[in-house]
Amino acid sequence: MVIRVRLAPSPTGNLHIGTARTAVFNWLFARHHGGQFILRVEDTDLERSRPEYTQNILDGLTWLGLTWDEGPFFQTERLDLYRQAIKTLLDKGLAYHCYCSEAELESMRAEQEARNEAPRYDNRHRNLTPEQQAAFQAEGRLPVIRFKIEDSREISWTDLVRGKVTWRGNDLGGDMVIARRAPVGEIGQPLYNFVVVVDDIDMKITHIIRGEDHVANTAKQILLYEALDAAMPEFAHTPLILSPAGKKLSKRDGVTSISDFQKMGYLPEALANYMTLLGWSPPDATQERFTLTEAAKQFGFERVNKAGAKFDWDKLNWLNSQYLHEMPADRLTDLLIPYWQEAGYKLDAEGDRPWLEQVSALIGASLARLDEAVPMTRYLFEPDMQFSEAAVTQLRQEGTATALQAVLTALSESIDLGEASAQEIIKQVVKTENLKKGLVMRSLRAALTTDMQGPDLIQSWLLLHQHNLDQLRLKSALALTV
Repeated sequence: MVIRVRLAPSPTGNLHIGTARTAVFNWLFARHHGGQFILRVEDTDLERSRPEYTQNILDGLTWLGLTWDEGPFFQTERLDLYRQAIKTLLDKGLAYHCYCSEAELESMRAEQEARNEAPRYDNRHRNLTPEQQAAFQAEGRLPVIRFKIEDSREISWTDLVRGKVTWRGNDLGGDMVIARRAPVGEIGQPLYNFVVVVDDIDMKITHIIRGEDHVANTAKQILLYEALDAAMPEFAHTPLILSPAGKKLSKRDGVTSISDFQKMGYLPEALANYMTLLGWSPPDATQERFTLTEAAKQFGFERVNKAGAKFDWDKLNWLNSQYLHEMPADRLTDLLIPYWQEAGYKLDAEGDRPWLEQVSALIGASLARLDEAVPMTRYLFEPDMQFSEAAVTQLRQEGTATALQAVLTALSESIDLGEASAQEIIKQVVKTENLKKGLVMRSLRAALTTDMQGPDLIQSWLLLHQHNLDQLRLKSALALTV
């Protein structure tokens, strides 16, 4: 048997990290077994689906490296298939037309709530006579189509993550709507719980891997598989991603879409690596870094947790930093240029390339995210920088003006500046002005970088010198020493 799994996102929003993690688990399982990963876009929610969301989903999966073998398929292009399946259920007597109005349904729910009962449809139109149906039609009522769910039925399956799961029919909310309202003789817009089953049957999906919030849907869908005389796939319900507070991760927690993670400066390989660890652990518990291909070789549901996986920003930042710290300066520069450009820094991406690669090499070991490069390197790009309060305090220390003036004088006499000559200037200033080296170094940092913390001082000085900013910055600093 060829393993066939699918990801079926709804294009009603950007690619959410929960959906992306589901995609990762599906991809890992398919690749582990030499199977196929199918992409299907569930766009039957016509009011909320948007083409830009579809593109965001496709772009996000591609960015993460989650290549698919078939698709993308779109449900709106498969309506005839769904309507034929609904007709089959109607012909079998397993589905029927329900003429309840919205007001009647709301009244039913209100009465149930008053009795402290869970809201459910009471199946009141399941056995209408032809005369009753005709009377409702004469009133101009448009029916939905409902699938029969017997209250006494017990539904069980062996979940690949959760073991045996059992539901009773009377816990599923009554007979299920599978098509929206439409005139008699027509079939309205088919709904999610029905079309997903028809698609999975048609696409020969063998394993359905999705979040645990779909467990109740699975119970309903098993009944549909049976009604359509289809082979039953295996199910795996993965743990939800939780916020640090232990609640389901939502937009209220801030960044949740893959495109947002991308904008913040996370690398696709780091984010994909992290998502594999959200609910799954490798056989070697000490192993934390691996590619998707490496993870696929070890992946199995026996090591997927039942409990929710808390999102750990510190862990993600650490993983991302490990990839960044090992990245060659030329590739890092390619990734940083868009951030510098968006920040409005003036640079010639081609002409300044050697200088930019030196900047990347300087800060690479300090980055946890790409976007951190913007504030970290501002002093290298902007001539007129405001000095921090700590820098101003240092500039007004006794001896600072003497040190900076001596450095300026040495620079005006120097033909060229390199690491050795910069160190020599500092050495000579310490000696000739009878100053402590620590004071000279702190004074230089305050003057050149406009702050008291930052990347390596000598390398920063050399980079500023290449753009003739060091003397300008020293003169600005001297003006604050008085």
